[in-house]
Amino acid sequence: MPAKRPSIHPDLDSILVTEAQIKRRIKSLAKELKEQYGDKEFTVISIINGAILFTADLLREIENPTRLDCIRISSYRNETKSIGTPQLVHSLTLDITNRDVLLIDDILDTGKTLALVTGMIRKLKPKSLKVCVLLDKKGRREVAFEADFVGFIIPDRFVVGYGLDFAERYRNLPCIGVLKQHLQKLAD
Repeated sequence: MPAKRPSIHPDLDSILVTEAQIKRRIKSLAKELKEQYGDKEFTVISIINGAILFTADLLREIENPTRLDCIRISSYRNETKSIGTPQLVHSLTLDITNRDVLLIDDILDTGKTLALVTGMIRKLKPKSLKVCVLLDKKGRREVAFEADFVGFIIPDRFVVGYGLDFAERYRNLPCIGVLKQHLQKLAD
């Protein structure tokens, strides 16, 4: 009996990264983090809502002792392009002074959000700061910024799924896909 192909969500034009590819890459990212940190404890800071699924799955693969905190930044609202200057909505609760910190985000796009957040974190005097992103969309960079750990480099397409949304929809999709063009205008 032939293997059943997963059906594509009706709102997607195509799938860029499958669920299986995500799972495999998360396992290899966890190995890269082990090489970076050895057996040391580090603090994970997740930029939510977008990075919540990626962070949860990655944490389950990490053997090191970790502490977790979240920060909330608004960058897109109900648009397909960044709103300009990202806005801090909710800050950290943990003390990260002299701690090794891993900042996790879903996507490195313009670079503005990660530049803002890393600047804020550096003011709190961590021992070290590394950045891990699931997706890197190099074609949209407006600020010189590179992540230390990258899941996938993707083309300049508007993607949803696996935590990434459009108007708070599609985060629950297990894959990362390109949202159909006509749906990118329907924010309500």
